[in-house]
Amino acid sequence: MLTRRRFLRVGPAIAATAYLGCRARGALGDATTDGPVARAEASAEPSLPELEVPVVDTHQHLWDLSKVRLPWLQGSPGLNRSFLPSDYREAAQGLPIQQAVYMEVAVVEEDLVREAEYVLDLCRRGEAPTTAAVIGGRPASPDFAQYVERFRGDPYIKGIRFIPPGTPDGREMFFSRAFSRGLGLLGECGWSFDICVPPDWLEETAAIVARCPDTRFIVDHCGNADPNRFREAEEGVAAAKAYCQKWHAGMEALAGHRAVVCKISGIISRMRPGEWAAEDLAPVVHECVRIFGEDRVMFAGDWPVCTKGGTLRSWVTALQSIVASRSLAFRRKLFAENAIRFYGLPSKS
Repeated sequence: MLTRRRFLRVGPAIAATAYLGCRARGALGDATTDGPVARAEASAEPSLPELEVPVVDTHQHLWDLSKVRLPWLQGSPGLNRSFLPSDYREAAQGLPIQQAVYMEVAVVEEDLVREAEYVLDLCRRGEAPTTAAVIGGRPASPDFAQYVERFRGDPYIKGIRFIPPGTPDGREMFFSRAFSRGLGLLGECGWSFDICVPPDWLEETAAIVARCPDTRFIVDHCGNADPNRFREAEEGVAAAKAYCQKWHAGMEALAGHRAVVCKISGIISRMRPGEWAAEDLAPVVHECVRIFGEDRVMFAGDWPVCTKGGTLRSWVTALQSIVASRSLAFRRKLFAENAIRFYGLPSKS
């Protein structure tokens, strides 16, 4: 809720960005549904300031529910439909996104190969802007080596991601030696692994990185930081302070390994549509840049999951505002160059 005190703190940023084009909607579905209403709202957003650097989106979700099953969508009614390349292109209209890296979408295990073949077909057919993929996988599975071998050498595959269940069994599996052995195979292929775990797992995850010296790692979504907790910590809430301290310790431990980079993403989806400004996201962004350095951070869209808090357009606008005072050289790295180097993507600048 936007209290008087909070309005006085963020009011100037809100006025400057017109809430970054994010307006409260009656349901999440309004933000993620194609049709006249959605397009009318998008066209009503303020024009983007000219972004003088090209953009590589390192976290593009797509799914066709006629091809794969995503059980987690049952708890996300606004996302429970297909999101196709044409939908992404519409969401990205007017943005200088030159390339996108597909990110796996947590399909059921039986559909992993089907998901991989779907996105690889998009890449081979030049289904712009998708030029590479991070596919799903189960590193602790006894069949993981066979699964990796199936796709080894494919130029479009850049890595694997698996989000462990946030349960005691999921935690035990994630920190097992079998899981680390699976991640070691990725290094042999030249692939990376995306770390997407709760903030209180981050510090311990650094031990996994240490066991896999030949594998590169990406911390997804700013270490799953919640900007609301950062604000509460600033206001003196003890539990929020403890949360932020634990997050900082984990991010510092991971950044201590040069093979780890950080995606600047995910934080918009934790905000309520129409009730946030760039200023609310800035502390997390600036801390990630401080911890990892300018050469190890990269922009990620997280569309369509980002629409829980706002449009892809509003997220790009917010991040552009947050880093506006930094050098042009850094902004080029953040929005494109670091991703091109890390993933070995073709340079289109």
